[in-house]
Amino acid sequence: MNFAGPWRLAAAGVLGINRRNADYTLPCNPRRLYPRVDDKEQTKRLAQRENMAIPPTYGVIHIERQVRDLPDMLAPYQDFVIKPAQGSGGSGIIVISGKLRGAYYLVDGEVMQPRDMAHHVSNILSGMYSLGGQPDKALIEYRVKFAPVFAAIAFQGVPDIRILNYLGVPVMAMMRLPTRRSRGRANLHQGAIGVGIDLASGHTLHAVQANEVVSIHPDTGNSVTGVAIPYWDELLTMCARCYELTGLGYQGADFVLDSERGPLLLEINARPGLNIQIANGAGLLPRLRLVEQSLLRDEDIASRVAFAKRNFASGQSGE
Repeated sequence: MNFAGPWRLAAAGVLGINRRNADYTLPCNPRRLYPRVDDKEQTKRLAQRENMAIPPTYGVIHIERQVRDLPDMLAPYQDFVIKPAQGSGGSGIIVISGKLRGAYYLVDGEVMQPRDMAHHVSNILSGMYSLGGQPDKALIEYRVKFAPVFAAIAFQGVPDIRILNYLGVPVMAMMRLPTRRSRGRANLHQGAIGVGIDLASGHTLHAVQANEVVSIHPDTGNSVTGVAIPYWDELLTMCARCYELTGLGYQGADFVLDSERGPLLLEINARPGLNIQIANGAGLLPRLRLVEQSLLRDEDIASRVAFAKRNFASGQSGE
């Protein structure tokens, strides 16, 4: 679908940022609930309480004097992830793939010395990567090992899957594939590939990199379309559960598929970006309106998932 030109955008039902904020984010997401998703530690506590699978936490650094304990905290682990609890867009996240003679090795091969690691954690605490620059905390957690199905279509890093949830109904999904350009990160703004996913079948569809349509991963040479996402029904169910988990009516839930642990909830976003429409070659508005008309908010999770699969298959809802 070609989105060029304002009239084409309107005809395609594309949701813009101003309308997203005015009609969906503000009315559906009470401000008092934002800490549940803006603080990843809080999100993980909520998920644990509801027995939703998440990457295990190895430790949390809350204050500067704890930084001196970092070597002891990291000693039991050969690989791990350090991230700001209130970061966004992947800023401040480092992924350690191994250790050798006291040094830490990032997934892209870069070497980080202990003093550099301590400095990075101090920067996280200072709020360098947090929303609004507020003081933050550093989470140390399990490093996800991606499922074998992704070995042919990801470069170095772990692909993630974002599913938009409106009033408890999954409405659109995409997978973000790391590339050499994105330095192994699943970040579209840094050069990762966004791949739309058919909600009914869990198969990948339309794909873009930097707003250009692609069908082949530039680093692996393999097709990124027509891939069946494992655990698809379970992912949709986990996404629908996030409505009750957070109380937010409009949100994006990010998942990863671990080779040993299966689907894991990574984080939830109260202000999900709109590039998912480009990745799917479809606008969000027809789907959101259909959910509004259906009055599904009081239905159980299974019914909401079934509605999504029935109505948001590729080629439906005015696409």
